[in-house]
Amino acid sequence: MKSLLLIINPVAGKLRARSALFEIVNEFCKAGYKVETQITQYRGHGSELASKAEKRGFDAVVCVGGDGTLNEVITGLLKNKDKAKVKLGYIPAGSTNDFADTLGLSPIPTQAAKNITKMDAVSLDIGRFNDSRNFSYIASFGAFSATSYSAPQDLKNAFGHFAYLLEGLKELGNIHSHKVYATADGKEYYGNYIYGSVSNTTSVAGIVKLPEKMVDLHDGKFEVILVKKPKDLIQLNEIITGITLSDFNGEMFDFFTTSDVSFQIGKNVPWTLDGEKAEGSNFVHIENLRSAVQLMC
Repeated sequence: MKSLLLIINPVAGKLRARSALFEIVNEFCKAGYKVETQITQYRGHGSELASKAEKRGFDAVVCVGGDGTLNEVITGLLKNKDKAKVKLGYIPAGSTNDFADTLGLSPIPTQAAKNITKMDAVSLDIGRFNDSRNFSYIASFGAFSATSYSAPQDLKNAFGHFAYLLEGLKELGNIHSHKVYATADGKEYYGNYIYGSVSNTTSVAGIVKLPEKMVDLHDGKFEVILVKKPKDLIQLNEIITGITLSDFNGEMFDFFTTSDVSFQIGKNVPWTLDGEKAEGSNFVHIENLRSAVQLMC
């Protein structure tokens, strides 16, 4: 009999999965899995549980929670290795679920579980941040990262992520930038940027979106967006228009794809990995671990 480790974040999102727990487990049992359920008790617990899955002989690990929970589990599966041997399933139950939207996963927990039992595994690229942490879909810094994830949920619901962001950018003097020197594939990028992201997704907090045809989740490449600091309202409008139309070819953007990128940036600049804060450093190196995870979706 196949074995499956079900890791659940009990405080993720709207807790829709809690009431459906019996049905979720039942779907896996009907598919021939012996299921062990673990409830995370603290931050990082999901990573600890997942890191032991291979040694304990599990065929699959399924996490229930938000993108942060998925990040923890992937980090555990890839502990001390570049490819995970245990297959991964994801039942989105967070408040944002950006990556779940990119993957086309069902927001209904029981349906998501049923889909996992019926689908073949697909390869998924994973990012490695400074050789110490992993991310499943995005590493970012600046205006559109921490602000979007830390915004009060009631404001997000009432005005939307993008409207909340624009509210914070009304005054040019409130826009903070960072001096960044980036290198990738022999090319250099230098400037004052208000935002930067290295991603493998079509949506970031409902604000920055990329066309589906531009994003391949297992091509070994990331999409990198750097947004320059506007000097006047005209340039600010160019940024807003570019983001609205998903057009990053204007002069206010540096956009490129790469499998390996390095940043020289202030150590006090915080980064966000899959919605979770990461400590910054003067030098940040990000590499693509191609097809590191086999995702059942």
